[in-house]
Amino acid sequence: MVMSAPGQTVGVSVFTDFLLVELGIGRSTLSLTYLVGTIASAITLAYTGGLYDRFGGRLVATAAAFGLAATLVLLTVLPNVLVGGRVHVGVVFVVTSLAFWLLRYSGQGMLTLASRNMVMEWFNRRRGMANAVMGISISFGFSVAPRVFEWLIGADGDWRGAWRTIALASVLFGIIAILLYRDRPEDHGMKPDGPLAGPRIRGHAETVEGADFTLSEARGTYAFWVFAGTLFIAGLLLTAYTFHIVSIFADTGLGRSVAVGVFLPAAIVAVVAEFIGSWLSDFIRLKYLAIVQLTGCVVLSASLGVAADGVWYTGVIVGHGLMQGMFGVLSNVTWPRFYGRRHLGAIAGFASSVTVLGTALGPALFSLLRDLRGSYATAAQLTGIVAIILIILAVRADRPPHSRAARES
Repeated sequence: MVMSAPGQTVGVSVFTDFLLVELGIGRSTLSLTYLVGTIASAITLAYTGGLYDRFGGRLVATAAAFGLAATLVLLTVLPNVLVGGRVHVGVVFVVTSLAFWLLRYSGQGMLTLASRNMVMEWFNRRRGMANAVMGISISFGFSVAPRVFEWLIGADGDWRGAWRTIALASVLFGIIAILLYRDRPEDHGMKPDGPLAGPRIRGHAETVEGADFTLSEARGTYAFWVFAGTLFIAGLLLTAYTFHIVSIFADTGLGRSVAVGVFLPAAIVAVVAEFIGSWLSDFIRLKYLAIVQLTGCVVLSASLGVAADGVWYTGVIVGHGLMQGMFGVLSNVTWPRFYGRRHLGAIAGFASSVTVLGTALGPALFSLLRDLRGSYATAAQLTGIVAIILIILAVRADRPPHSRAARES
């Protein structure tokens, strides 16, 4: 999952300014191509998540790693082809959007989906603890990745060489994946949790797997849309807030250094929250963790408009940390626990597409409402209201009944 960083926003942002200069387009235009590519990735992921169920995480992760490498190389030659040939700006927009679609789909989409689901398949009662260990690794990897990318670019600004080096690393990782990844434990005569799967592992009754749901059955349940909506609004708010953070703080009279300074303490809160939440998820109902995440949404939304005050500055940090920490728990643990593992790729793929759609719409929504209303307050209030509604709905968002007969009754 750390190897998906080149396809995540945290990795792309390092190369944004170089693309602006090379392509000769404005920041708004490049942001729009990124939006189009991300939405296209979300739609594609919704229809191709079932590839994981058909071919397994081993082959899908390998193919995604190779696809990510090819896309990174494509992005290094794209400016020469488009600008050198004096191509119409409309063609530049379309081709760049397609490149971002491939980047987001291979990196943020399929590579993340296959790697996350593969780990989740090997655990049942201790799935939360496995996610806690994985979450710490991912947080560390994503925080280090931009610094590594900057180091590869170097003082001379060799962004093409950096992307090609990362592409080579992605190819090498694809080889590692085909050699070391393993699909379902049953394929190897094993079972989730291994020899500790018996009564020695205690947990809440909700952690015991029930019948496998198809995608259509999962989408027909109340809990699916509550949790999908929770991840949608959290992804929307997190991305919008991160994308516009300097501007948000500037509106309250605070400088760039103060705005950027929230990320480190928020990351500490997020890591602690994710570890504790992952551990607790083995023993409590997931709806309580969803309520914690939505509470973080409300706190962050309420704090954005008055961030100049010290108390509300703390609210921004706490809200951000709770949202991000619980995000790593709910997006990984929910789908295999609630709907089984047989159709996990299709279900998690569709749910991920809903989340990705939220991350794509967030920055544009906040920017549009700021232009219309003169501040980010309206956008923050709307997200807060949606979060409060979801908190009310989450009270009844228990895991669906296990058997089809029970569901119909």
